[in-house]
Amino acid sequence: MAGDSQVHMDHDMEIGVTPTAVKKLPKHMREAQISTERTHLIADSIKKPRQRYVQKDGKCNVHHGNVQETYRYLSDLFTTLVDLRWRFSLFIFTLVYVVNWLFFGLLWYIIALIRGDLWHSDEEGWTPCVENLNSFVSAFLFSIETETTIGYGYRVITEKCPEGIILLLIQAILGSIVNAMMVGCMFVKISQPKNRAETLMFSHKAVISVRDNKLCLMFRVGDLRNSHIVEASIRAKLIRSQQTKEGEFIPLNQTDINIGFDTGDDRLFLVSPLIISHEINEKSPFWELSQAQMDKEEFEIVVILEGMVEATGLPLLPVSSMATRHTR
Repeated sequence: MAGDSQVHMDHDMEIGVTPTAVKKLPKHMREAQISTERTHLIADSIKKPRQRYVQKDGKCNVHHGNVQETYRYLSDLFTTLVDLRWRFSLFIFTLVYVVNWLFFGLLWYIIALIRGDLWHSDEEGWTPCVENLNSFVSAFLFSIETETTIGYGYRVITEKCPEGIILLLIQAILGSIVNAMMVGCMFVKISQPKNRAETLMFSHKAVISVRDNKLCLMFRVGDLRNSHIVEASIRAKLIRSQQTKEGEFIPLNQTDINIGFDTGDDRLFLVSPLIISHEINEKSPFWELSQAQMDKEEFEIVVILEGMVEATGLPLLPVSSMATRHTR
């Protein structure tokens, strides 16, 4: 019996344990497989950071594409001109004046052409519409002198030209409108307090630490100038992706971060650098996030400071942001 059992066990072992011959891969294929595995490990360990919603200097990275109703920009033409870059603003500024002068210069030339002043201006007893206007260049110069009120006195309109008097009135009125609009755009663009925001500094990193026995998120803000920011207040937004209970994915969900709305700590007096603190409690959006989750999750804290420039009274709105890699 024992011998039979031994025979059966040997037989079973021969059936179940007999290994299958494994073909050995060539050396170059084994090296390629090892390098591929290393590449995957390195790629998994390096997490590509998400593009920031707002840059550190406050510039927004959102670009509006596929805008079909572009005519709406023309309905608010003044704001559109103010928001343009300086090179485009100066180009449009020059273009508007040159086109305006050329247009009225052409009208003055047409009047002189219809009246025959170009051929009879040298005849005695002939009274032209505009004296010494004998070419398109002189008409263009007269248009510039009229609109800019230079008044050299060499080219002057006569009283026997009613159509010229009407055109002079129209050019004076339209020229004043063009001057008011273009000079107003340049003045608003120059007086914008964007450069004032350059002297407002935000800390490069936000820190999570214990303060007064409370876990707090803290960052600093300071003003380099001696002039104060009137009615300065600060607020913060947490921007991260979120998936709702219905399965909807929101890529840029904005959540308010309480930095003193209830206590008035959001009102600042920036005579020296201040530490802005957010208590992480049950109402905080960071309450359910652990340190491991914060290291993995991509989010961004956008800080917005509001106030008025003391010297000009213009509103000021500097913006900064801190990404996940800037939170410790």
